[in-house]
Amino acid sequence: MSHVEFSVNGFSKAVEVDPDMPLLWVLRDVLGLTGTKFGCGAGVCGCCTLHLNGEAIRACQTPIKEVAGKSVTTIEGLSKDGVHPVQKAWIEEDVAQCGYCQPGQIMQAAWLLSKHPHPTDADINEGMAENICRCGTYNRIRCAIHRAAGDECATGKEA
Repeated sequence: MSHVEFSVNGFSKAVEVDPDMPLLWVLRDVLGLTGTKFGCGAGVCGCCTLHLNGEAIRACQTPIKEVAGKSVTTIEGLSKDGVHPVQKAWIEEDVAQCGYCQPGQIMQAAWLLSKHPHPTDADINEGMAENICRCGTYNRIRCAIHRAAGDECATGKEA
């Protein structure tokens, strides 16, 4: 067991867990933050995407020992009451179908917009490529990202 201190959504946290325990399970099982989802467990689907010191990472592949002294932002901490531009755009574009991958999609999109405030379709395709949506709502995701950036969506939102 190891004592690990870090910040989650602006609050200091300390946990006593195996140092190799994935951040995903610390958040879900120890801290009760269930918004970050388990998908593949191999870091390839993007369901567990969150921000570590402002960078998008896969929580299922990040041991808690690598989080010590750092800042984690989960979907619960992205904004109060869902007012982040990406969250609002997701609703306005009716992105979600089953919704399971959406926390990871939203966190990846928020990170993408922090790096490219007005992304092209190519930027979005590249920045979101490692986040999988089993329902195939990729056109709606792209339009929501454009909307959150304050740009027009040229691709249509059918999907």
